[in-house]
Amino acid sequence: MATVVFDKASRTYPGTTSPAVDQLELTVADGEFLVLVGPSGCGKSTSLRMLAGLEDVDTGSIRIGDRDVTHVAPKDRDIAMVFQSYALYPHMTVAENMGFALKIAGVSKDERARRVQDAAKLLDLEPYLDRKPKALSGGQRQRVAMGRAIVREPQVFLMDEPLSNLDAKLRVATRTQIAALQRRLGITTVYVTHDQVEAMTMGDRVAVLKDGLLQQVDTPRNLYDKPANAFVAGFIGSPAMNLVVAPVSGGQAALGALKIAVPASAGSSVTVGIRPEGFRPTSAGAGFDIKVNVVEELGSDAFVYGVPATSGVTLANANAEEGAEVIVRWDPKNPPKPGDTITVTADQASVHLFNATTGARL
Repeated sequence: MATVVFDKASRTYPGTTSPAVDQLELTVADGEFLVLVGPSGCGKSTSLRMLAGLEDVDTGSIRIGDRDVTHVAPKDRDIAMVFQSYALYPHMTVAENMGFALKIAGVSKDERARRVQDAAKLLDLEPYLDRKPKALSGGQRQRVAMGRAIVREPQVFLMDEPLSNLDAKLRVATRTQIAALQRRLGITTVYVTHDQVEAMTMGDRVAVLKDGLLQQVDTPRNLYDKPANAFVAGFIGSPAMNLVVAPVSGGQAALGALKIAVPASAGSSVTVGIRPEGFRPTSAGAGFDIKVNVVEELGSDAFVYGVPATSGVTLANANAEEGAEVIVRWDPKNPPKPGDTITVTADQASVHLFNATTGARL
């Protein structure tokens, strides 16, 4: 086991001008489960492939433990990678797939059998060791790919969206299994996903990337409670944080009748961030008016989607993935109807403030 250090590591693909990964500075502690998350094209998979040795590092360096592996061949880095496609050999049994890398490395037959048996027991694969991959479900194939990595007993696990081919229910079950397995093995793990729910539920820490730049790295709770900028605020959380650009006057931002104290550095406008659960209903004319478009009733919760019915405020672009709407968590037993106008307020403690131009937290 070992620490992993990205020391200002950059990668620019030929024919492009902007780096896919730009001056990445990141340290993964020994035994830590770190998740790289971000939208498509943010550089998370490139970062993982740089660590694996599958992509060149143009500037900066990468270390595993005390060893600089920037220019070391992938096979000599003591890492094991789990791919999105599982990459199993169709003509081999489960046991042969899991032990193949050990066979190539010259490990004795008895030792191979012991390691494969141990990994199969850990992953509940013992009944399937003689089957071919085509006779397995998607979740079982994913576990075989995990087993193939485990038997190598590497210093670092690398996982590139290993759950993306599974259906929604199986993804939820498998992500808890992977997280529990990693904690039991204690092997340093770097895990890539575009699914922020996956990131928040699995990682000891989560690193958020955008356009090749590291935006913030912290525990899931701190990312949720104290996002460093408007992008992280809008990306982390499901449903996403509401981001509304509001005018500032007399040291207060105005969302209709809802007044929010802002620092003097805010300027003439500010981006106000409030999570769906941060709003609460209030009487008409005493808060922020929202015209209801859609109500999602989920049994234990209801989420109201709507647009501001108050002039002078606009929705920030960070909410575009949520359809550029204001989202409010509502009492599921008494939801409003589409076309209604609701009025909400929020406590100052529930409000996040960001610079309207740069997006930086105020």
